[in-house]
Amino acid sequence: MSISVLLADDQALLRRGFRMILEAEGDFEIAGEAEDGASAITLARRVRPSVVLMDIRMPNTDGIEATRQIIAADPAVRVLVLTTFDVDDYAFGALRAGASGFLLKDVRPAELVTAIRTVASGDAVVSPRVTRRLLEEYASVLPVSSEQRAARFRQLSTLTEREKETLLAVARGLSNAEIAEAQFVAEATVKSHVGRILAKLGLRDRVQAVVLAYEAGLVRPGASA
Repeated sequence: MSISVLLADDQALLRRGFRMILEAEGDFEIAGEAEDGASAITLARRVRPSVVLMDIRMPNTDGIEATRQIIAADPAVRVLVLTTFDVDDYAFGALRAGASGFLLKDVRPAELVTAIRTVASGDAVVSPRVTRRLLEEYASVLPVSSEQRAARFRQLSTLTEREKETLLAVARGLSNAEIAEAQFVAEATVKSHVGRILAKLGLRDRVQAVVLAYEAGLVRPGASA
């Protein structure tokens, strides 16, 4: 089954380059191209792509708002954002808007292909450690309201104590193998815990779990991992 990809970037040359890379593979279909966020929102609703490759900084509507609206309209769509710097407030905002990760614009073709396949399969392409660094760096830029934090705590009340322990470990940037070693359980057990956490909290991937843990105050800026 092919992976349909919507290319959203205000630079035609970049869109052409990404198209050439993906069309050279056998499992991608270009669902369309958009030159700004507003066009990406409209096109995504029409063609319902598997993945949107989204430039963050675009005219009219930026990639953050476009990400938010696309996912609100169809939560099944995965968004992979493109940025110039590995840590900036736009990347932070995109993750909080629901993106499954981000890539640098100078990404190598093989890495681009792997990343799109990864998010299309339901996983994320930003490590929790990098996500946590973003959250800590830009905590003052996009503060969490007391109402939002209270809502997050209500969500967390559905978790068992072991699941809460596992979520905290994920938020601290630990891999499944590292969590398994700390909890003296099999890695498959940790994977099962993570799956239940995501299902109970209505999250798409580990990156979103880190964001929620931050918003709930489980992980605080400046705390050691």
